[in-house]
Amino acid sequence: MRQVNFTLIFVICLAVVLFAIENTQLVSIKVVKGVEINAPLSIELIITAGIGAVLAWTFSVWTTLQELFVTQEALQARDLEIESLHTDIERYKAELEEQRLLLPSVSTATSADSSELQVTSVIARPEPATIITPQPSDLDAD
Repeated sequence: MRQVNFTLIFVICLAVVLFAIENTQLVSIKVVKGVEINAPLSIELIITAGIGAVLAWTFSVWTTLQELFVTQEALQARDLEIESLHTDIERYKAELEEQRLLLPSVSTATSADSSELQVTSVIARPEPATIITPQPSDLDAD
């Protein structure tokens, strides 16, 4: 792309120089009422082209600065969003850590409850009946 731009600028400048060489007669330019400048047409053309180039460059710089400000604002907004997301991540990590710390105590209580259930289920099972007969010595003690 740079080569195309360079070629285009070179061709335009060459055309301006060739035009200026062919047009050397004096012309007058009225800048303001009462102010008149007499100079060869070639010089006036080169000065006008130079002023146009400076104005185009100034406009280009102005446009680039505007884009830079817009980009800067977008980057600041993105940085704020990233910072907010980092804060959310840290908060979520803290919540997960709290839940992880609470989780073992809940599982221990659950295992204790389940062991109690197992114990009660063992106790609730019917056992074979045994007949206990009192001994005569146990009866006399009263």
